[in-house]
Amino acid sequence: MPEHAIPEETDVWDRRVASGLAFLRRRLSGAYEVDEFGFDHELTEGLFHPMLRLLQREWFRTEIIGAKHIPVDGGALLVGNHSGTVALDALMLAIACHDESEGHRHLRLLGADFVFKLPGLSELARKSGATLACTPDAERLLSGGDLVGVFPEGFKGVGKPFRDRYKLQRFGRGGFVSAALRTGVPIIPAAIVGAEEIYPLIGNIKPLARVLGAPYFPVTPTFPWLGPLGLVPLPSKWLIEFGEPIPTEDLADQADDPMVVFNLADQVRETIQEMIHGLLERRPDPFAQ
Repeated sequence: MPEHAIPEETDVWDRRVASGLAFLRRRLSGAYEVDEFGFDHELTEGLFHPMLRLLQREWFRTEIIGAKHIPVDGGALLVGNHSGTVALDALMLAIACHDESEGHRHLRLLGADFVFKLPGLSELARKSGATLACTPDAERLLSGGDLVGVFPEGFKGVGKPFRDRYKLQRFGRGGFVSAALRTGVPIIPAAIVGAEEIYPLIGNIKPLARVLGAPYFPVTPTFPWLGPLGLVPLPSKWLIEFGEPIPTEDLADQADDPMVVFNLADQVRETIQEMIHGLLERRPDPFAQ
């Protein structure tokens, strides 16, 4: 080992320790900022992203395709398929947007009511940039130039049985399309392959779900049989693809037309489904290296 290697390594660790102490000092003194939705930029990049990055790269071995389609700046609506029993796909999509896009964009996720009713989870979601999945919040973020992420399948996608994997569920009323039309931002389809295998849903204990106020209580090959160990996601191989943006400027005055909204929502859904089929052909083995 060269003689100068040890001082250099020591210097690196000194900088890391100093940075960590400065971070803690700012957190304890309250010398940090959050936006009107509760988004904590520093906490997200300093704490959340490193953990998600490790999971994405080392455990799921994720390949990102088409990140060039994410605009460098300005408002845009990212629409993805939803699956996996536990919504890790939303987090993996968010870290992919930040790390792989030219503008290192933060994805402002729109979450279901259930997420914001749970103590602890609600605070974490807000601090990481998420907000309630409602049209007014979506439009405010899009008008402010944010990259907003939505999963129109909702719990129908996340909680579907393993036998229905990679089959997109209904997209609801198309509220996400109306928000994009009113703000004139492009819609970017995103396809995620890999999430379906992390917690294969083979059953749902509905009475227990009702008691807990949850949309479902999952039964997988490992949970609840293995207890806390059953919460470890299986190491499936992930592929995430961002499709070409779908412009909406020419339809801005038709945001309240149900047929226009339905047709565009259906176009986005079909596009994502086709992208999923292509990714599945590219990844024949769910647990390949």
